[in-house]
Amino acid sequence: MSPRRANFLVAVSLVMLLGAVSLTAPRWSQWLRKPLPASDLRDGGGEAAPSRAPENAKEPDRKISVKLFFPAGDRPGLVIEDRAVSFSNDLSQQLKVVVQELARGSQIGLAPSLPPGTRVLEVFVTARGVAYVDLSKEAATATGRGSDDELSTVYSVVNSLTSNFPAVKRVQIVIEDRQVSTLAGHVDLTRPLAPDLTYLASATLTPAASPEPSAPSPAPPS
Repeated sequence: MSPRRANFLVAVSLVMLLGAVSLTAPRWSQWLRKPLPASDLRDGGGEAAPSRAPENAKEPDRKISVKLFFPAGDRPGLVIEDRAVSFSNDLSQQLKVVVQELARGSQIGLAPSLPPGTRVLEVFVTARGVAYVDLSKEAATATGRGSDDELSTVYSVVNSLTSNFPAVKRVQIVIEDRQVSTLAGHVDLTRPLAPDLTYLASATLTPAASPEPSAPSPAPPS
């Protein structure tokens, strides 16, 4: 066979080979792109991709136990009620949750600490440990109450925050984002207040005095 003819046959063979590759290329590329089953990944030397948690998965609601101060109702002073409340990593938000629980009222029959309809608008804490509690106007509508009632309202908030959170040293109550001199004319609210546990109610009621025993009747003469 002459060299020229041999070169021709080689050229024809190459053309046929390129044609076969071009015809089968989509089929091979389809198989190359096809993902392997998870069983093949596990059994064939590869590791299966870890399953991802649903993006809308919600973390469980964490709780902490706090001490809330409510008016005793049957006697002067405040009584402590233990309650589990939602936990927050943000201190200001955590304080707001506690005051909101005060606004909801007692769960064991104690008197309300805040007037009905009172809303907690905002709570924030300064670097010096002063918590500012912004309440709605309903907190100041109960005018005409006695000094004991007003002291109980104010110190239910002050004591509840300072007793549960050491970072809070004092508390100032404001109404609708404005400083007020007082709620009902008795307690000065122009400055932050420190806690005062002297307003705790006595543990037991004072028992009624027992009647004195009557003198024995004289014996009849014999």
